[in-house]
This record gives sequence, C-alpha cells and structure tokens, in this order.
Amino acid sequence: MTILEQLADHARERVAQAKRNVSLEAIRRQALSLPKGNFSFENTLRRPGLSFICECKKASPSKGLIAPDFPYLQIARDYEEAGADCISVLTEPKWFLGSGEYLREIANSVSIPCLRKDFTVDEYMIYRAKVLGASAVLLICSILRGGQIKEYISICDELGLSALVEVHSEDEVQAALSAGARIIGVNNRDLKDFSMDTDNSRRLRKLIRHDALFVSESGIGSAGDIGKLRKIDADAVLIGEALMRAADKKNMLNELRGIS
Repeated sequence: MTILEQLADHARERVAQAKRNVSLEAIRRQALSLPKGNFSFENTLRRPGLSFICECKKASPSKGLIAPDFPYLQIARDYEEAGADCISVLTEPKWFLGSGEYLREIANSVSIPCLRKDFTVDEYMIYRAKVLGASAVLLICSILRGGQIKEYISICDELGLSALVEVHSEDEVQAALSAGARIIGVNNRDLKDFSMDTDNSRRLRKLIRHDALFVSESGIGSAGDIGKLRKIDADAVLIGEALMRAADKKNMLNELRGIS
C-alpha cells in the first residue's frame, strides 16, 4: 500500500468516526446555515502577478517532524504581514500532525483566504471545512474518481468554496479539466512514493487551459524556482517546507517574492 493509499484510508476512518459524533445531515445543515462564501480563494489567485499560498504544517510523511515548536497563529500572522495571498493549513492529524482547530483559529485570526489541506475522501470533509472557516478545499485526483471530483466541486460551489484540484500526471490533468476544475494544482511530489520532480509543473503546464488557474506545489525553495514558474505563467505557488524551516519566515517570503 502506498503512502497516499494509507493517508486516504485513514481519512475514511476519521470520517466514519466524525459521523458517529455529528451526522452528515447535521454537518451539512450547519454548513449551509452559514453565509455562502464568495470564492475568495480563487478570486485572490486571479489577481495580476504570481500569488503565494503559504503553508502551516508541523510534519509530513516524507520529512517527519518539521516544526517541533509550532506557534501556528503567529506563523499565519507573519505570513499575512509579509504579503502572503492565501494560507494553506494542514488538518491531517496522523502523518502531518495537523488539526481542524488549527484551521478554525487561523481562519478567525487572518483576513486572507485559507485552504483546508487534507485528503478529501468524503463530502463530509467539505462541509466540515466550511464550518471550520475555510475558503477552499483540496481535491486530489489520485484518490478520487472523475465523478467524485465533479460532485465535490458542485458541493463547493453550493457553499461558495473554491476547489484546488491537485494532479500529478497528464491523465489526471484531463480528469480535472473534464470535471470542471477552475483551479488546478500540479504537485511536483509524487504522493505514491514521495519522490520529487520540480520539472513536473513545466511539463504539465502546457496541458492546462489558461482559463483555469495554475498552481505549482512542492519543492519550491528559492527565488530561482519562482523565476522559472513566472516564465511558464504560473498563477500561484504553494510553499510549505521552505517557509516552515526558515527561522525568519517574513524574510524568507520576501526573498521568494523578490522583495529585499
């Protein structure tokens, strides 16, 4: 079983447990009772220039513990003050040591859109993301069928949430486009074995229509990497480990953005 399959299986277990505490019908009613979102995540990415999605994560399956000291609220505020456009918050608890409460508190503490970064395997997780204050959710093509992606985008639309549809291969790009994805994220890391190929974004960029937003994810750690992505007209980058390991996150983000 690949790491991604383990993550997806554990997500299904988490959903089953959550449903025993709060039913799907109850969480759906709760989500729909909230004001409909205004798709702030994707509207932010549509602004001119390259947008920066900065990630709050404590650990990962490939790197283990990244941030033993994890003042997540301060990290999020530092990102916002340094000019981040959006914040990605890991909520997967077993391998990434994330939490829905991290997302809830961060979304209540910053004024920029927040992405719920998790392994969405059930509509329940989308409604829960809305309740937690997310402006967007991650949908990973490798663990979803084409029909599921389309269904989940429709649920997001009903709630006013954006869907970042993540791909790693040509077939997955086509599946995302067929499902109506408006934001496509190319992961340079293969989630089946966690190998890294930073050229993956360049290869797949040509397959993605320019009316869909293009996000490059993983393995981005220098101004040189950012320069290459600007050349292929990336709309946004999602940066995690490079920022999380930086002692001065504001300075690191300024360097990546080309601000001295």
